[in-house]
Amino acid sequence: MNEFFFGTYPYIALAVLAVGSIARYERDPFTWKSSSSQLLRRRQLIVGSVLFHLGVLVIFFGHLFGLLIPLRIYEAIGITPEVKTVMAASAGGVAGIIAIVGALMLAHRRLVDPRVRATSSFWDTAILLLLIAQLALGLISVPVSLASIDEGEVVKFMAWAFGIFTLDPKAASYLEHVPLIFKLHIFLGLTIFLIFPFTRLVHMLSAPVRFLWRPGWQIVRTRRKKGARQTS
Repeated sequence: MNEFFFGTYPYIALAVLAVGSIARYERDPFTWKSSSSQLLRRRQLIVGSVLFHLGVLVIFFGHLFGLLIPLRIYEAIGITPEVKTVMAASAGGVAGIIAIVGALMLAHRRLVDPRVRATSSFWDTAILLLLIAQLALGLISVPVSLASIDEGEVVKFMAWAFGIFTLDPKAASYLEHVPLIFKLHIFLGLTIFLIFPFTRLVHMLSAPVRFLWRPGWQIVRTRRKKGARQTS
């Protein structure tokens, strides 16, 4: 099971993420959006969204650079695995708290307000709850990570992540003896990658670059009623 979840499942999740995202963009481009409901409970949306996105961005880039940069580069600039663990736990803990507070505000708005709930799809709610669960697992893992700082867990995570992207057949073995909380955190993260193309999260892959050179005007026509004159 360890081999499947951490040696095979990552490739399934990443393949669905890549192929599914391309397929959705090509087949259903008009669904490639965040489906904003900002006209409803706008203040709570703005505060929750800012906190959530700020925290998640810090966590995302922290994981990206923390896991995929080889350990020898950190050691070359004087950052030992123990120091790296403390830095990751401190920054990740603060960012995680900020993100989960924002996510809980967004979940409260989506679940409690009947108007917002009526405009939400199953995946709108499901992905938000999964992200809250993932943030909670990450926060729970912080004290566990600090308690096992001498066991070199961070080195195992880096070896696993680097091994996945370098097709190392022994990648799953690096996580075989890590605490369960870390395995659950990694598994849920991979599952979020798996369902990513089918949710509103796809808007993360879009940057509004074309807005820089699009025309500054738009053509707007009123809908013609039956028997009425057409206006333009």
